[in-house]
Amino acid sequence: MSVGVIWLVAAVCAVLIGVLVAPENRLVWTSLSLAGCTILTLAAQLSTGQKEGYVSRVTQSLVGAVLVLAAATGIFGLVGLVGLG
Repeated sequence: MSVGVIWLVAAVCAVLIGVLVAPENRLVWTSLSLAGCTILTLAAQLSTGQKEGYVSRVTQSLVGAVLVLAAATGIFGLVGLVGLG
């Protein structure tokens, strides 16, 4: 699995959280999504069997997932302030 796949998983999780989860529980599910992305990242990178660049690939995957989920959290917060969600 590539780094971009983990970012895509984080984005899908963010959309599903925004659509399916009550506003008061979104932060909890965002944290769980990050935990899932972390486990998926480690499993994906360990399954490749490549030593070279392991730390770099894991770092890129997790930083991207954090940024995607942080942006989603910001959007959830703004929607809550406006009163739409």
